Amino acid sequence: MVVYNPKSSKASEFINHEEILETIDYGRKNANNRDLIIDILNKAKKAKGLSHREAFVLLSCKEDDLNEEIFKLAKELKYKFYANRIVLFAPLYLSNYCVNGCSYCPYHGQNRTIPRRKLSQEEIREQVIALQDQGHKRLALEAGEDPVNNPLEYILESIHTIYNIKHKNGAIRRLNVNIAATTVENYRTLHEAEIGTYILFQETYNKENYENLHKFGPKSNYEYHTEAMDRAFEGGIDDLGLGVLYGLDSYEYEFIGQLMHAEHLEARFNVGPHTISVPRIQPADDIDPNDFDNSLSDEMFEKIVACIRVAAPYTGMIVSTRESEQVRSKLLDLGISQLSGGSKTSVGGYTENEEKGSDQFELSDNRTLDEVIDWLISKDHVPSFCTACYRMGRTGETFMGMVKKHGIGNICHPNALTTLEEYVMDYASDKTARDAEALIKRELMSIPNPEVRKSTEENLEKIRQGQRDLYI
Repeated sequence: MVVYNPKSSKASEFINHEEILETIDYGRKNANNRDLIIDILNKAKKAKGLSHREAFVLLSCKEDDLNEEIFKLAKELKYKFYANRIVLFAPLYLSNYCVNGCSYCPYHGQNRTIPRRKLSQEEIREQVIALQDQGHKRLALEAGEDPVNNPLEYILESIHTIYNIKHKNGAIRRLNVNIAATTVENYRTLHEAEIGTYILFQETYNKENYENLHKFGPKSNYEYHTEAMDRAFEGGIDDLGLGVLYGLDSYEYEFIGQLMHAEHLEARFNVGPHTISVPRIQPADDIDPNDFDNSLSDEMFEKIVACIRVAAPYTGMIVSTRESEQVRSKLLDLGISQLSGGSKTSVGGYTENEEKGSDQFELSDNRTLDEVIDWLISKDHVPSFCTACYRMGRTGETFMGMVKKHGIGNICHPNALTTLEEYVMDYASDKTARDAEALIKRELMSIPNPEVRKSTEENLEKIRQGQRDLYI
């Protein structure tokens, strides 16, 4: 029998099937155990996190008043660590060529109906300029796995192109990368290319189901895929983004597996995940979510977000335009700290050269970036384009240490205001500009340190006078 060991480098030991099944059984049996649930909540209030088993007891809780306490605590912890800032980004799809057999993704190698496309460097430039003209400063680079069409050299060339595109006042300051699992040496090369966060979705942590869903291609190797984050860290990348695709397996299994993976990174490298993403499966080309028997209600989805926030209060949480405005609105207070806005999930989607029918999934939130920003402001959130921590070397253990000590707000909040002012000056509609300026004026007064407040005021004025990219 394989023994659960979060410090192990073996996938079967740090994502241990027997431990997950035992945890599911334990949580279900204690769903009405008020004393245990209250004890776990009291521990969670110390803001040091919870084990996967403790978190699953909260997820399983069937006591209405205690569920209200879980949601209340999630909101408190979200604001304790991340305040009311929401970081904005957009995905950029370089290529939908793929050799894998992922049965939930229309890019799978046997799909003969989807138009295949790979952007040239000039087309990438066009896409990035379109994104810069929206106001974006942070992108998530996406590409299918295809060693012929999308080799690492193509990814590296694209990264170099993107970082060097300066258009008017636009610039991409942080480029996160979501590409297939690879070698330590390749991760080292990506690190040297100055990527931000390396993102890799597990899709499902259930090995048997994983292998059924990935019939062929390099991604069919469960161990190689699951152990990729360890190799990335060994290659020097210390900002890592985890994610599962909710709906492929039971939400219980995935929730536990996701937290076990976070625990593993913390146990082995002393650095938990920089972000945790919680996408749900959506329709696309030849993909019907009804073919997967693990649909997840909005109510349980909200509780999952709340329980992840309670279990891993230091971790950024991402929800994309897969989700509707209504769902995203509820999730903002429960733990989400990053949103995509004005997104396209097709290759070439940000210009009129878009290849119709090449979307990876259907969007549920089709609003423009400006509309999303004004919506966030109306809900008293601060839209942020800040990338300062990465560029100042505040990554990995350094970043996590600051977050865990609740010290990141003294830096992030002022920088969020200055990047929002940049957006106002360069891109905002008249209404969004008015609303943003009123928000900035209010939020300045909430900066407790007089010196930091004064520096922020000075930076805001410099931006109004034409300077850009100011941060502390």
